[in-house]
Amino acid sequence: MLPQASLFLGIIPALILLYISLKGYEGHYKDKIVFLSFVAGIVAGFISVLVETFTMAVGIFFIILFPVLEQLFKTIILNIGRLQGKKETVIYGLSLGLGFGSIFTPFSMITVQFQPGESIYLIISAVIGSVGIILLHGATGICLGYGIHTGKLSKYFIFAILLHLPVTAFIFITTMFNIEYLQLGLIPYGLLIYWYTTKKIMPQILTKNMKRNRISATPKV
Repeated sequence: MLPQASLFLGIIPALILLYISLKGYEGHYKDKIVFLSFVAGIVAGFISVLVETFTMAVGIFFIILFPVLEQLFKTIILNIGRLQGKKETVIYGLSLGLGFGSIFTPFSMITVQFQPGESIYLIISAVIGSVGIILLHGATGICLGYGIHTGKLSKYFIFAILLHLPVTAFIFITTMFNIEYLQLGLIPYGLLIYWYTTKKIMPQILTKNMKRNRISATPKV
């Protein structure tokens, strides 16, 4: 029951992050598509977890393979014809990424393989550490959405993978040496890249829109 219950420990913080991050973007997205993209992210994240579970034996190649696989899953969903070239795709990328990342909380609970009498601190570390994964996927979702919006998907796809690589490298090292509790260190990194993408990349869709409004409001001579 613990991994099943922990699903909500992933979805709830993801939804809170989504709610906070959408402040100031009212009118720049459709609620229905935000909801659908979040659900699509959960489904894609679950499929990704299943695939990765059966490919754990790749060893050190895990560091490169999984970032490519996970960003590819999100790109396939986000890069549909109706969203290409549209500024709101950046917001839907955020929603998709947060939904995708939320599934990794129960996944981390399962992979730790708790035993009866397991330290509560290890359980807390697994749950809290997974918040860093949610932040990562939210940030990379923004990158992918912005790449699709600007027609520079290849550039931002690579950028998303590069942002992801330190996370898989850190997880690989801490797991190999049985020091999973150090994965709490993923939170500062997740916060950093989430701050960067929500403050430096995502607002660019507002800037462009505001410029259009200023031009249209300018009296014609």
